[in-house]
Formats: sequence, C-alpha cells, structure tokens
Amino acid sequence: MVDITSKESVYREAVAEGFIKLRRETVEIIKRGAVEKGDVISVTKIAGMLAAKKVSELLPLCHPIPITYMSLDLEVLEDGIKVYALVKTHAQTGVEMEALTAVTIALLNIWDMVKKYEKDVRGQYPTTEISYVRVLHKGKGASNT
Repeated sequence: MVDITSKESVYREAVAEGFIKLRRETVEIIKRGAVEKGDVISVTKIAGMLAAKKVSELLPLCHPIPITYMSLDLEVLEDGIKVYALVKTHAQTGVEMEALTAVTIALLNIWDMVKKYEKDVRGQYPTTEISYVRVLHKGKGASNT
C-alpha cells in the first residue's frame, strides 16, 4: 500500500462508464419490467453502490476511503445498457477505482439478471459482451457542487 499519510485530504471525484451489449429482445424484456429475477434497473443501482463501498476489501492495495456521495445511472439503449458511476469524497486519495468497480459490478449484475434471455440453444452467450469500461473524468480540488 502506498503511504498517503502526509497527503492533504481534499475534495475528489471520479466518473466511470461501461456498456453491456444485449439482444434487442432482452432489452425489450427489461423495458417491460418482465425480467424473472426482478427490476434490473433498481437492483443494478444498488449492486453498483454496494460495490463502490467494498473496493478496499476487493483490491488489496486500495485504501479504505469515505464515500461522501455516489450515484449510478443507467441508459437503456436499443442494443444494451450504458452504466455511469459518479463517486465523491474528501480524502487523501482518489475515487476512480470505486467508480470503475461500481460500473463493472453493475454490468455483471445486469448480465446475471438477464442471462436466461441471452443464452442460445447451446447455452452460450454469442452476443452478450461487456465493453468500454473506462474513467471519463477524475478531479480534485474545489467541489463543483
């Protein structure tokens, strides 16, 4: 673990995004709220938020930091779902790993909830794909809010 003892606590934020490609039929099932496992949007938001809080337990060299704000937004498109995470803190180190973890777990949660609809006749996932997981923004200093 890197020594951050002498670093000043300052406002920090990060925004990450990712995408899960789904069959159009699956997207329609999500839109209708007919997924057997439940409300994909609500459950995914909670899964992402829980993941952001657990980063220091999952990544051995990440510092535990207080998350002062976190939001997870989903954009349902024709061919899948985009996930965006915003994480804020006032700490000695950044929150990009928390934002990335929130997005990644959110995408995995979507896959888990809809895998029944994504499988082909052989039980494979020929079109389902998670991609474009990245940090869109990382900042520190004065809060913009």
